Amino acid sequence: MKEIQSLIDESFIVTSKRRKKTWKLDRVDHIAITVRNIDTSVDFYTRILGMEHEVGAGGRHALRFGQQKINLHSYKGEFQPAAKNPEYGSQDLCFIIDGAIESVKEEIASKGIEIIEGIVDRHGALGPMKSLYLRDPDGNLIELAEYGRKKK
Repeated sequence: MKEIQSLIDESFIVTSKRRKKTWKLDRVDHIAITVRNIDTSVDFYTRILGMEHEVGAGGRHALRFGQQKINLHSYKGEFQPAAKNPEYGSQDLCFIIDGAIESVKEEIASKGIEIIEGIVDRHGALGPMKSLYLRDPDGNLIELAEYGRKKK
């Protein structure tokens, strides 16, 4: 049995080396979420999270932040192609903040938004971070996270 596994492992390594990719993924450009009410979602993401609202061709609503954006779909199947089974409140989104997570927690709470968990230690794509969690108007889980601050 060990010999067979060894041959499989060796074959995988050789095959993997032979198949050289000519491209690689670089970053996320945008995501799309389906929301019950565009105006309610725009208010939340602009007023609470500081994103910028824009309306594009065909009345498409988007929220910009940093070098990314979130496209808002107002009903399932509004734009095609689209996710096969979009559901309200099924997203789990993590946004990296520029600032102190403690300040974010205070500001979010002062705006009457319930913080459902935080500040807690988590591990993100780039390593350890501090996170807090809330929900958007559709029930999507929103994680706001801060990677470690550099000591002065």
